[in-house]
Amino acid sequence: MTIASESTEITSAEELRELLGTPLRKVIEKERAALHHWDREWLARSPFCLIATSDAAGNCDVSPKGDPPGFTHVIDDTTIAIPDRPGNRRADGFFNVLSNPRVGLIYLIPGRGETLRINGRARLVREAPFLDAMTVKGHRPALALVVEIEQIFFHCAKAFLRSNLWKPESWEDDTLPSHARITKDVQYVEESVEELERYYGAAYQKKLYTT
Repeated sequence: MTIASESTEITSAEELRELLGTPLRKVIEKERAALHHWDREWLARSPFCLIATSDAAGNCDVSPKGDPPGFTHVIDDTTIAIPDRPGNRRADGFFNVLSNPRVGLIYLIPGRGETLRINGRARLVREAPFLDAMTVKGHRPALALVVEIEQIFFHCAKAFLRSNLWKPESWEDDTLPSHARITKDVQYVEESVEELERYYGAAYQKKLYTT
């Protein structure tokens, strides 16, 4: 017997709404189309966001972006820009944007359960005056993701409270092997585990903005 044969699937919006119930008015009306003062303050203090994209066929990707707090540049009340930094050059999200500009962003502040959610349309910019303001440790980004905001709102803290995400006593970072060991097991690499351990060690920190 398959899992599908044992499952009861939801197949309509009406069925889903009946199961979940109707959201409160304050939940529906919390959406905005432009940055509020507190949205700007949140962006100024956030060092990390997740960017969700999909290509023209609907294949999805979520990419983390992190930098010193305030790394997202506010262009105006409805436009923000996120710098690109040296990485693995896959650029899955960027290629998705070229065929489907719709993006979803979630901004986190360490220790805070709430998150700031932004949805909108994105484009890639390789040259603009604001790229100078995104320089970190002498590295000026080669491009930025510019997002035209269509929807913005704060998301409640329940997921963080349930997961105890910010409580160090709940962390179990030593229950899995090192990233070097996992990398050697799950993908093709020529380096030994020892070489990978050195690569992901202290030297890795020194190359965050250079390669």
